Formats: sequence, C-alpha cells, structure tokens
Amino acid sequence: MRAKIVLLFIGIVFSICSCRSDFETVASTGDLAFSKDTIYLDTVFSNIGSSTYRLKVFNKSKNDITIPTIKLGKGLSSKYRMTVDGMQGTEGKIFTNVALLAKDSLYIFIETTANSTDANPNDFLYTDQIQFDSGENRQNVELVTLIQDAVFLYPKRFTNGTTETLPIGDQKIDGFYLDENDPVNGNELQFTNDKPYVIYGYAAVPSNKTATFEAGTRVHFHANSGLIVTNDASININGTVSITDKLENEVIFEGDRLETNFSDVPGQWGTIWLTDGSTNNTLNHLTIKNATIGLLIQNNDGSTVSIKNTQIYNSSTFGILAQTAKINGKNVVINNAGLASLACTYGGNYSFTHSTFNNNWNSSQQVAVLINNYILGAIPEVKDLTAATFNNCIIYGSYSNEMSLNKKTGATFEYQFNNCLIKFDNTSNQFATNPDYQFSTDTAHYNAILLNKDPKFFNITQNKFNINETSAAFAKGNSAYLIPLDITGNTRSLPPDLGAYQNKVFPK
Repeated sequence: MRAKIVLLFIGIVFSICSCRSDFETVASTGDLAFSKDTIYLDTVFSNIGSSTYRLKVFNKSKNDITIPTIKLGKGLSSKYRMTVDGMQGTEGKIFTNVALLAKDSLYIFIETTANSTDANPNDFLYTDQIQFDSGENRQNVELVTLIQDAVFLYPKRFTNGTTETLPIGDQKIDGFYLDENDPVNGNELQFTNDKPYVIYGYAAVPSNKTATFEAGTRVHFHANSGLIVTNDASININGTVSITDKLENEVIFEGDRLETNFSDVPGQWGTIWLTDGSTNNTLNHLTIKNATIGLLIQNNDGSTVSIKNTQIYNSSTFGILAQTAKINGKNVVINNAGLASLACTYGGNYSFTHSTFNNNWNSSQQVAVLINNYILGAIPEVKDLTAATFNNCIIYGSYSNEMSLNKKTGATFEYQFNNCLIKFDNTSNQFATNPDYQFSTDTAHYNAILLNKDPKFFNITQNKFNINETSAAFAKGNSAYLIPLDITGNTRSLPPDLGAYQNKVFPK
C-alpha cells in the first residue's frame, strides 16, 4: 500500500511539473552578477576565428526575471558573435526577453573573426561590449581582442576544386613552392619581421633557391603544415641575441593557435624538413615550439648543417631527427619529446658543443639522446656513424637512463663524450657488461663524465635551463671546447659551465 501511495505522489508531481510550460517573471533591475567584467579573447590573426570564450551570468535575487535585451554594443555590425544558453538570437548579436530563474545562472559563449583594419590603429585592439538591458538598468561586460595582421601563405585552389600539391617521393602532400615573384606577397623567400607569417600546408624552398629569415621573424604553422627545403635548396635563419624575455631578435617557428592554453601543446604542426640533397643550411637563434618533429634532417648532400643558439621545445616525437646527416651544433637546447629530444640515426657525422638535451616527457620510452647506425625495416639497413661527438654538454631528464646507444654490425659506430653530465642509472646492473656504457673505464669514448649528478636547472617546465653555482655542471667544462658566448650572449667564464648557459644568479 505504501508503495502505491509513493508512486501516486510521484505521478501527481510529474503531472504538475510537465503541465507547467512557463513561469511568471519580473523585469530585470540591473542587479546581475558576472563571472568576469572583461573578457580578453587571445590574440588572433586577421580573418581567422578565435577560440570560444565563456561568460557566466548570475541572478542572485529571489525572483525569476526576464532580461529585456542582451546585445553587442555595436549591434549587427559587431565582429563578435555569441550564443546565450544555446540560443542564436539575431545573427548572434541581439537577444530579447531572456528568462533567468531565481538563484540560477546562464552561459554566454563568445567568439570573434575580425580584420586588422577593424582594430584601433594605435594598439590593434578590437573592442566591444555585451550590454544587458538598457537605460538605468544597463550593465556591461567588456570584450577585448588583439588583432594581428599577417602574411598568409597557402596552396593554390584551382577552379576544378583541387588544391596545389607537392611531390614527395611517390606521394603528394598539400603544399606549394615559395615564389620570389609572387604577385601578392612579393618575394616569399625573404621572410622579414614586418608581419608574422601564417603557413597552411607545406611551404617548399625550390631547388637552387635560398629562404632567408631575418632577425625577429615569426612564422606560425597551421595543423599538418611545415617547411621543406628541397634538393639543392638552402635555408638561412639569421636571428640574433635578444635583450628581453620577448625574444625580439629570435626567429620563432610555432603553431597558429595563439591562445594561452595552446602555448605548450606538442604536435600542433608538422616539421622543418631539410631533405636529402638540401645544402648549406644555417640556423642561428631559432626557437621551434610544439611541432611533431622540430627538425627532420636527411643526408644533405654531404654539407654540414650549422645549428647555433637554437631552442626546440615540446615536440610530440623528436626534437631533432637526423638520418645520415652532418650537423655541427653549438649552444643547442632541446626539451621534451615523445621519443627523443635528439636522435642521430642511420649513421652520419655529428658534433655538439655546449648543448643541453633534456627530456621530461612522461614516458618510460623517452630519452634525451638517441644514437644509432641503422634504419628499421624488414632487414635493418646500416650506415656508417663516422662521428657523434659531445663536448661540454648536459644530457638529462626525468627517466632513469636518458641516453641510448644502439649499433648494428656491418657499419662503423664512432662516438665520443668529453666533459659531459649524463643521466644513466645502472643500479640494476642491466648494462654492466655492455661495452658502450663503460663511463669510467672506457677512455677511448668517455672523458671526465659526471654521472647522475643534478644540474639543478632553474625551471624545466618553463624551459629555463639556466644553472647557478650550486649546479653539478658549474665550472666543469673543458676550456679546449670553449664557445666564448653562451646562448644568451653572456661571456663564459674559465673553466666554463656545462650546457648552453653560463651560470647566473636566479631571480627570487
């Protein structure tokens, strides 16, 4: 009997609730509360849509209310658009008679797509406001967006609906050749710091041409995009030392998502690919962020790739993946990669001095430095590793062993580590008899090695690999390998510190 009464009661309540199709409200009196009084939408490029931002509106009164209008201050001409509790309103700009229950809230989602000409010419800010009600009851929430003008580079679209492609081996990818006589952009092989660049697809440097990047250039790559240096082509990165934390003279390659929550997300774009046959490539004061592979370097016709004062962060697979390449690296810093920060593979010839290789990727398979003389396949193919030399370097990370040497017979495997700090924990004696990891007795390959000592980097999560006098790397370098200036342009002391940074006092 009790069960029947309960069921009957539930049925009555359900019937009453389901029959109520509306409720009585009173007009808003201007006492709304907001989760924010100003919404700063992150920087966007001209005519590229922003991410969606959220505003929560509260009715803290005891009355169910109706807000007569919720609208953008610039009305239908506003470059912002919004939804109010899922409603579209009039073109996403104007909403009328919006009900809000007592002690309840609603959500407004805001986006924008604007041109740099819409912004204030003095500060490039585009502003508007969300206006709630009118007259004495009006309340405002400000909207602010920084609009950057940019040079957009992308594949041509043909009248038949197809898109320009690049031949890569037996395949084709979305891409295009940079044109030194482009009718819109002028010389696309000369990258300047006048405006940032946004690249869609893979931009390729044509054969016998050189792409040059002047100090302060900013290049943003869309998803599945990158830069290819083709056979007999070259790339010259001409960044210089910066004075401030804004890296105003650094050349920076990163993704095209400018929102703060994308600043350290790996794998947002493809790679910088120095293909087999590219030649005379030089990189100085370059920062690469959030790629799939920061630098993919192959063979390069026997010429040496010069990499100086370069930083590569948050690559989803490799910071540098070199295959039968020749690299001379000085003051190089690489941090966080899904597989290896630096991978010198399939043989080649490599020299790195005063460089810092760290990997704090959350995986037991990651290493800071990987070296081998083969390429995987049905039958592994080997190539001579004529040299892999590391002088005054730091090889460190979150995993117990941050260096991996893998060799196959049938090709040479030459390596040398001089005055390096290396994290390689062999407490389990797994490598006790492995001839490649005899750090203290193998003087032909290892000299003055600091094993499993803490470099005490300033802030790994912020990619700040500075050290001070408490670091195990302090003054442990060999002056025979001295590079006079560190990656920030500071003069090195004698004896020098290990890694890319000369010690300094950390800010408090």
